[in-house]
Amino acid sequence: PAEGAPRVAITESEKMPAPAPAQTKEVPEKEAPKPASAGVDGNGEASRAAVPPAQAPAPAGEAKEPASPGAEIRPSMAVAARRRDQEAPQLTVLTSPTEPSQEAAPAATGGAPVEARVTRKKMTPLRRKIATHLVSAQRNAAILTTFNECDMTEVMALRKQVQEKFIARHGVKLGFMSIFVKAVVEALVSVPEVNSRIDEDEIVTNHFYDVGIAVGTEKGLIVPVVRDCERKGLAEIEKDIADYAQRAREGKIQIEDLRGGVFTISNGGIYGSLLSTPILNPPQSGILGMHAIQERPVAVEGRVEIRPMMYLALSYDHRVVDGKQAVTFLLRVKECIETPSLLMAGTLEG
Repeated sequence: PAEGAPRVAITESEKMPAPAPAQTKEVPEKEAPKPASAGVDGNGEASRAAVPPAQAPAPAGEAKEPASPGAEIRPSMAVAARRRDQEAPQLTVLTSPTEPSQEAAPAATGGAPVEARVTRKKMTPLRRKIATHLVSAQRNAAILTTFNECDMTEVMALRKQVQEKFIARHGVKLGFMSIFVKAVVEALVSVPEVNSRIDEDEIVTNHFYDVGIAVGTEKGLIVPVVRDCERKGLAEIEKDIADYAQRAREGKIQIEDLRGGVFTISNGGIYGSLLSTPILNPPQSGILGMHAIQERPVAVEGRVEIRPMMYLALSYDHRVVDGKQAVTFLLRVKECIETPSLLMAGTLEG
């Protein structure tokens, strides 16, 4: 520096940090900066000439923080975040996969309003009653289902053999339902635990045999009760079932017709059901599910034969009925159906 040039002391905080290596411009050799000692006197003070003009200290009273390396070419993190938000695609958030918002519905359905895609109507009193009853059954009972299958060959042959005489004498057809009702009565006599119910902390065993028959109607499922099945013959039971079916179609079933059953039979086979797990009809402890008759290959005395077979399902309340008792009950029903001569003695005439 020239003689007599004023000297300005620069503190350590005002010294500019060295630029990052990647951002340092190449300077021709003739313009290369002098060594650091060229701008420092013997007292360690740097002269003004040794400081680049762009890096001159700020005037007194204006505190200026030194810029970080590369600040001229790198945007701040806040600016970068705002830029990402502006460039991000705008998404519509749905409250449920099956319930799109009103704004998104027209685009997804080709402009059709949401109301045109569903129909909403009030539940009928009967439907509400059925729903409450079924949910209560599953909530309050320990329901378990056991399965078996029965060979319908013998009972179908017997039914075909006596059908004409039966109709001529009684005026009704001999169906499978009345035969299963009598088989259930025999099984209830053999396993009385299935003919029981829970009343608070007591088990009440019934000694009568009023069997409910599930009947499907346009308004819902109802279960009228056939009374005193142990005393009635097949013809009487068939007449009671036919009467209930007719009254159910006409909407003339009374509340008293639905009360007092000790066991229920449901025949899903008339709709083609091959297998199901029936739900109990509280406070009963058992329900038998009948299903479609299907020809299947079975082993008979070491031979494979095609037989008409039906799956049977017994749902029971495990709080009252043990597994052994439930299996024994279902095997007794199977035995009566497969050997109808044991069941039919004295019942065809009644």
